[in-house]
Amino acid sequence: MEIKLLENQEKKNRIIFSLSGVDTAYANTLRRLMGFEVPVMAIEDVEFRKNNSILYDEVLAHRLGLIPLTTDLKSYDLPEECKCKGAGCASCQVKLTLKATGPGMVYSSELKSKDPAIKPVFSKIPIVKLLEGQEVELEATAILGQGKVHSKWCPGLVYYKIPDPDKNEFIFTVESWGQLNPKEIVLKAIDVYNKQLEEFIDKIKSLE
Repeated sequence: MEIKLLENQEKKNRIIFSLSGVDTAYANTLRRLMGFEVPVMAIEDVEFRKNNSILYDEVLAHRLGLIPLTTDLKSYDLPEECKCKGAGCASCQVKLTLKATGPGMVYSSELKSKDPAIKPVFSKIPIVKLLEGQEVELEATAILGQGKVHSKWCPGLVYYKIPDPDKNEFIFTVESWGQLNPKEIVLKAIDVYNKQLEEFIDKIKSLE
């Protein structure tokens, strides 16, 4: 196996690298792991205190869930892997609050996180436009999740090309949405793959 970094576009959150010495099955597995099993933070639950805007609670909650949040994989666990077993604790979730009064557009920068490491990647994502006398007040809960469950937990766009069908070379492009940098996405995908293989080995051994 050989890996070569072809482009490192940090400002665009994108890297391009070549992977050779593997077959299509391996390359495609790596692509799927990067896109759908690398966990990132996203808003899952929203508790509304006030909302007399033009958007229903459900629509507003959906828009909040799609806002990419910076992710700290060292400090948080997937709910199902957390010591609290998904009940909710500081190791698997973080609270964000929003309080806004019209008139004016409410942007993602107005979401206030309890953890400075978890915040909207982009500050100017429009959430809702409020008119005079309209208010929104809410508390949101963000958790780690995976893209295979919902696209809001997808860390980025991952694809590969095969420049020469006669050679086992794959040109990967990893473009992050900003929750993690592209290098973190690749390394975490490898960690996930190794963990799955270890679990598979344990299952096989238990059958002996």
